[in-house]
Amino acid sequence: MSEEAEAVNLQKEYIEKVKNIIKNKELKYTILTLGCQLNENDSEKICGMVEQMGYTKTEKIEEANLAIFNTCCVRENAEERLFGKIGELKNLKEKNNLIIAIGGCMMQEEHIIERLKKSFKYVDIIFGTHTLHKLPEDIFRVIEKREKVKDIVDIDGYVYENLPIKRTSKVTGSVTIMYGCNNFCTYCIVPFVRGRERSRKPKDIIEEVKKLASSGYKEVILLGQNVNSYLCSEMNKIKQGKMQDVNGDFAKIYSFAKLLIEINKIEGIERIRFVSPHPKDFTDDVIEAIKNSDKVCKYIHLPLQSGSTKMLKKMNRNYTKEQYLELIEKIKSKIPEIKFSTDIIVGFAGETEEDFENTLDVVRKVEFEQVFMFIYSRRVGTVGDKMPDQIPEDIKHKRFDRLKTLVEEIIAKNNKNYLGTTQKILVEGPSKGNAKLLTGRTETNKVVVFEGDESLINSIIDVKIIEDHMWYFNGEMIVTIHSI
Repeated sequence: MSEEAEAVNLQKEYIEKVKNIIKNKELKYTILTLGCQLNENDSEKICGMVEQMGYTKTEKIEEANLAIFNTCCVRENAEERLFGKIGELKNLKEKNNLIIAIGGCMMQEEHIIERLKKSFKYVDIIFGTHTLHKLPEDIFRVIEKREKVKDIVDIDGYVYENLPIKRTSKVTGSVTIMYGCNNFCTYCIVPFVRGRERSRKPKDIIEEVKKLASSGYKEVILLGQNVNSYLCSEMNKIKQGKMQDVNGDFAKIYSFAKLLIEINKIEGIERIRFVSPHPKDFTDDVIEAIKNSDKVCKYIHLPLQSGSTKMLKKMNRNYTKEQYLELIEKIKSKIPEIKFSTDIIVGFAGETEEDFENTLDVVRKVEFEQVFMFIYSRRVGTVGDKMPDQIPEDIKHKRFDRLKTLVEEIIAKNNKNYLGTTQKILVEGPSKGNAKLLTGRTETNKVVVFEGDESLINSIIDVKIIEDHMWYFNGEMIVTIHSI
């Protein structure tokens, strides 16, 4: 048995120990996830472990006996939100005999740990990105031995398979295919808190997707910091003689393109999405795999970050404005129906008006379906934090507003192309705005709200788009069910 499997089995023993200690006590837990889809996937594993221990989930913090925070460190406002929430728990600590556990990316930052030690001494458990699997043991130590637990390691963690998981959706399942990042973009702290790239074995990913399919899931989202470099590190090690493919794990699937092709064959799965690829690694075989795989959505999230070649170099993105636009055109030439979304950072150190205008130029040329816009936030420990010529906040906000205006103009224009068309909608559930209506998404990730029976949830149906509300459409169902 491998070291990773032994570690997971040990934690399953601790799950049983905690379960025996708290049985018949009807204890509840709550969890707050701050961050990206990778954090959300980690939280599903946390919930899986905690519920196997015997805790029941509650959304009401005042009812909880265990409060868990899964943190992100990409933006500064996440820090302040976390500390505010922890402060609110002080009065509940004794009242509910509340255990407070804080984990995730932020816990890999030393200045955050120091602030917790100084100002929030009532926190019971601090765990990092590489020790998430040990949460059952940490909780046991707090309950049984009344210990304060700090469980952080700075080395790159193993890939731990077969952790319990409690998924938040019964329609879409997220599947992490790799951990960490090798790119070291100068604005980003992720490589320092999640470590270097480590890919999961193809057979483990395929098995997880097959389990999702057998459980009725129609859509999978493949997750990674840089999904199109999946297995690159491992294959390089094999070529260099630093690693051996003893069990033939990589004989058939040895790249992201091959992984897409194999997942496309799995019966029951209707849609495949992935986030996030890196433009510099978007190879021709991946384009061909998207083109030829009928289940892979013809919708690509391709982070731009800046349209200025000068800024891209400062960001260590390793492509130019021209190369990004050439990649867009190459993909469009191979897949004419393709649509794009992107990420853009406004106000990185040294960004001039000309640099920002270059970003606007790319947005105009590509006409993204959706743009996730971020005002640059300095992160301690990154190269960008130490750069001169930091942009004043008022200029950042003015540029952000200009970008937002342009993006909304383009979205309004693009949305007109949907009106009157029939779209295949994966029905997700009742609408959050009106429980009497259903909501779902097009292949291009557009939200559509329409009248329909709840029996349609988790089906792909035809819906005619009849009204545009900028961020969602109203639709009218056409009774043709494409999957059951």
